[in-house]
Amino acid sequence: MNNLESYIEHTLLKPDASLNDIKVLIDEAVTHKFCGICINPLYVGIAREYLEKNPLKVVTVIGFPLGANLSSVKAFEVQKALEYGADELDMVIDIGAIKDKNYKRAENDIKAVVNAAEGKFVKVILETDLLSRDEIIEACKVSINAGAQFVKTSTGFVKGGVGATVENIKLMYEIVSPHDMQVKASGGVKDKETAIKMIKAGATRIGTSSGVKIVK
Repeated sequence: MNNLESYIEHTLLKPDASLNDIKVLIDEAVTHKFCGICINPLYVGIAREYLEKNPLKVVTVIGFPLGANLSSVKAFEVQKALEYGADELDMVIDIGAIKDKNYKRAENDIKAVVNAAEGKFVKVILETDLLSRDEIIEACKVSINAGAQFVKTSTGFVKGGVGATVENIKLMYEIVSPHDMQVKASGGVKDKETAIKMIKAGATRIGTSSGVKIVK
């Protein structure tokens, strides 16, 4: 696969990430022509300023990593992220609502973010390590109904979690692709072979901190 870099969102969401770490991430993303970077909200404005006119997408996270914020708080996070120059928003779904089968609450939570996003792409992080197959299906349906543009596997913060799997990417793709939605594989994608498997299974984005290793 010759254009692997175009799928990669070079990611750094560690709580101890420094400003220098973010700048290194951005430089690597520019050098290797990745489609974007995924960083915590604190660094969005700095990244946008550092990038100047470079078209690299600045992606940030909302309700991260638990998804248990109030919907109004998630919406406010989106508003501030847009003010500072975010291009796309990766929100964590209300996992508890999915577990409770309270799908309307989960849908309304996503809608609050989608409405605040003003047309910017919203990716819904399902946290697949915490969901059964049936719950993943329902989470995808909720994301469709709420008007999101993507579903995404993982935050990478679940202890002992495996992150993205080919099986789950295929499942998510089968459900959302007829509705013009896309799939982002994130969590545990650390080498070229795994990245290609995810893309073949239906992923159009790869969220990884190993982007440089993958393309090299």
